[in-house]
Amino acid sequence: SSRVTGYLNFNTMHTLHGRAIAFATGVKLARPEFNVVVMGGDGDMMAIGGNHFIHACRRNMDLTVIVFNNNIYGMTGGQYSPTTPHEKIASTSPYGNVENSFDIVNLAVASGATYVARSTVFHYAQMVQFIQKALNHKGMGVVEIMTNCHTYYGRYNAMSKPEDLLTHFKKNTVQIKKAETMSPEELSDKIVAGEFVNREAETYSDRYRIMSERIIAAEKGDEA
Repeated sequence: SSRVTGYLNFNTMHTLHGRAIAFATGVKLARPEFNVVVMGGDGDMMAIGGNHFIHACRRNMDLTVIVFNNNIYGMTGGQYSPTTPHEKIASTSPYGNVENSFDIVNLAVASGATYVARSTVFHYAQMVQFIQKALNHKGMGVVEIMTNCHTYYGRYNAMSKPEDLLTHFKKNTVQIKKAETMSPEELSDKIVAGEFVNREAETYSDRYRIMSERIIAAEKGDEA
C-alpha cells in the first residue's frame, strides 16, 4: 500500500509508518482547498495508526482514507495484523492467530465517519465506484478494499496462487442487501461489501474555519 503512489499521477507525500492521517490532517487544515487522500494498509491504519484513524473519523475530517486490507503485514515478513482472522496462520502465529480481528467498517462507522464502504479487488468496478464517491464526499470517507497477499497470507493459508485469493473473494463476498437477510452464523466467514454509511455532517475543517474567524474577530474587539 505504501508504494501505490508510484503508480498514480498526483502530488504525494511518503510519511512515517502509521502517521499518514496525522500528516493529512495538517495538509487539509493548511490547504482546505486540496482534496487530500490517505492510502495505507490494515497494519498501518489499524495498529500503529489506529489512534489517528479513530479520531479522524470522530472529527469528521474532510479526508478520503483508502485502506488496503490483505489481513497481514505483507511488506515486513508476514506477521499477523489487527485484521488477521482468528486461527489464520502468519509468520508470528505459525499455529494460528489467537486474537480477534478488527472490523474496519464497523470501527469507522462507530467512530463517526460519514462515508464508509467496502469492496474487494475482484469486484473492481464496484471498488472504483466507491473510491469515486469517497473522493467527492465532503467529510471523512473510508473505503476498505480487501486485497490479496499471496506471498504470505495466501501461502500460509492454503491459497498460494494469486488466483486462489481472487477466487476466495469471488465466492465469499456478500453484498450488503443480501447480508441483511443472513444470520450472524451464515456471515461468520463472509466479506460483506457495499456502502454502510453515506450522510452529510459538518466537517472539522468547517468548524476550524469558523473558530478561527471568531478568535480573530474577538482579538479585534468585534465579537458580539
